[in-house]
Amino acid sequence: MNGDLDITKGDDEFESDSLEEMSGDDDDNKHEQRPKKKKKKKMSKYRRHTSYQIQELESFFKVCPHPNEKQRLELGSKLSLESKQIKFWFQNRRTQMKTQLERHENAILRQENEKLRVENGILKEAMRSPTCTNCGGAATPGEVSHEQQQLRMENAKLKYELDKLCALANRFIGGSISLEQPSNGGGVGSQDLSLGHGFTRGTSTFMDLAVVAMDELIRLAEVDNPLWIKCSKSERDSMKHDEYTSLFAGSKHPGFAAEGSRETGLVLINSLTLVETLMNTNRWAEMFECIVAAASTVEVISNGSGGSRNGSLQLMEAEFQVMSPLVPIRQVKFLRYCKQHGDGLWAVVDVSYDVNRESQDLKSYDGLKRLPSGCIIEDIGNGCSKVTWIEHSEYEGSHIHPLYQQLLSSSVGLGATKWLATLQRRCESYTTLLSSQDQTGLSLAGTKSTQTLAQRMKLSFYSGITASPIHKWEKLVAENVGQDTRILTRRSLQPSGVVLSAATSMWLPVTQQRLFEFLCDSKCRNQWDILCNGASVENMLLIPKRQREGRCVSLLQPAGKHQSGNSMLILQETWSDASGALVVYAPVDVPSMNMVMSGGDSANVALLPSGFSISPDGSSSSSSSWYDQIDTHGGFVNHESKGCLLTVGFQILVNSVPTTKLNMESVQTVNNLIACTIHKIKAALSIPA
Repeated sequence: MNGDLDITKGDDEFESDSLEEMSGDDDDNKHEQRPKKKKKKKMSKYRRHTSYQIQELESFFKVCPHPNEKQRLELGSKLSLESKQIKFWFQNRRTQMKTQLERHENAILRQENEKLRVENGILKEAMRSPTCTNCGGAATPGEVSHEQQQLRMENAKLKYELDKLCALANRFIGGSISLEQPSNGGGVGSQDLSLGHGFTRGTSTFMDLAVVAMDELIRLAEVDNPLWIKCSKSERDSMKHDEYTSLFAGSKHPGFAAEGSRETGLVLINSLTLVETLMNTNRWAEMFECIVAAASTVEVISNGSGGSRNGSLQLMEAEFQVMSPLVPIRQVKFLRYCKQHGDGLWAVVDVSYDVNRESQDLKSYDGLKRLPSGCIIEDIGNGCSKVTWIEHSEYEGSHIHPLYQQLLSSSVGLGATKWLATLQRRCESYTTLLSSQDQTGLSLAGTKSTQTLAQRMKLSFYSGITASPIHKWEKLVAENVGQDTRILTRRSLQPSGVVLSAATSMWLPVTQQRLFEFLCDSKCRNQWDILCNGASVENMLLIPKRQREGRCVSLLQPAGKHQSGNSMLILQETWSDASGALVVYAPVDVPSMNMVMSGGDSANVALLPSGFSISPDGSSSSSSSWYDQIDTHGGFVNHESKGCLLTVGFQILVNSVPTTKLNMESVQTVNNLIACTIHKIKAALSIPA
């Protein structure tokens, strides 16, 4: 993950230091009389941590560096350690991380100081022996060359910009700005930060924009802010865009859609851990995997001050996705700025940035402009935080399919409800997994390996639905395929051959929860899943990701097939929250799953995921808009009940030779598979075809 440290001092060394403090004797005389006996007593009571214990402690530290008493007791019970040992290990680990950060920043400052000293020496030497630029001979004393005049002008500008930058740093982030380059070597739009003038000017612009965005986010988060109005059927806040444009500079671009939403909720994560997750590109993308298709850090402008994320500022790129082939992936470049506003109170804000932003042309932002958005995080104790999430953007909506226009204009599409619900679900899943380890019947290594395989299955499914960059898909244009069905193909190494992906979306007149429960019901699975061959399924393994049913990783087997020697199982993950639901599954063979469940490496297990993504349709039952009367074929019908948007996706291996050309029979096969599955679902739910 970004920001991981190369720890030079071993965990055992820190552990032994803290244990000596825990078991020390305050009586100096007794200590002098029996030093050897005391030492032996300490060594017999406290032993070095095993590699397994250290590995588990490190894994937990990455997620939660400040465990509470309950978490320490649970860890101690699982690792056969005392609560005090757990407490001191985490204290030492935090101190170790802070020390490493400070050393890293000091090293950078020393490098920059040395660089400036060398440049200063070169300039002094050049001034002692000036050279004529025309003839190459010695210049007349008092004569100043054109290059020297330019240098002096540049130096004056540099000094002015540097003074301005220092003032901004002292005012807003309470420290100096780090000139560290991103660990990934930069990206699209990255600059050579050693070019002092360009970097300083760019940094000042970044800081100005970030500070203004942070101020706006704080104002938007105010409870009684008149810019927000409560939705009629929920507690969600929707923005009054006309009043926004009158209070803040700028106006909505004509012809473009706007979405502004706010929602508040409790999350099972402390503020420091959440801040670190948001400021670490890899961890952020992993936390919001169903929204963020890809992300990278272009420039690290500031690492913060005092060894914390306070004042951290970075330029990022990301691709946002909606689970449907009818909604294009949104690309956006933005600044992310983090600031601490009090004890346990943090704010993280995003705002779009473009080198040509002065033109205010939305097309220069690739059709999406992320106005100040982000979250306010407040610790409330017991490892929980109160999070207020705000999303505000303008986007080009003309190329979005009519089925999804209303969803994207609501808070559920890519708005505050989607982000907060995803955060709550992911944090709750981790907590449930930690507390229910003994219920799975697997070892910790087996549970982790199974989880890793399910994670890869989900990401592959997402990529086939949205054409995300996880796999390099090629779009295929084929006849006799519906216009709302997208066919993709790729060359695969695992499994080896040509993989075909087909996906389509439609509206169904049933609620999200009703459809989700039907698809998760093992007794109903034979009504739609061809992998079952008409048989019901048995649950062989269940890894819960929430206290109640619905969020879990499971291993299914067609009923009665184990007796006839059938070697096919079904790995499945399901989840549901306020913003949508997912059912994704893939056939796996018995030997592979036995290896995975015993803790083996799951990287070589072949997966061809299929499944369903379900979203609310974005409308309310009381609405009388055009959307309430549109059907899946573009015609108009009258329905009063709320419906949902269903995306169906299948991936199949059409040929085991990667160099083989694709034939149209394979395309027709996967197209028929989708059509047949949809027909069976509608029939089972008594939905007219």
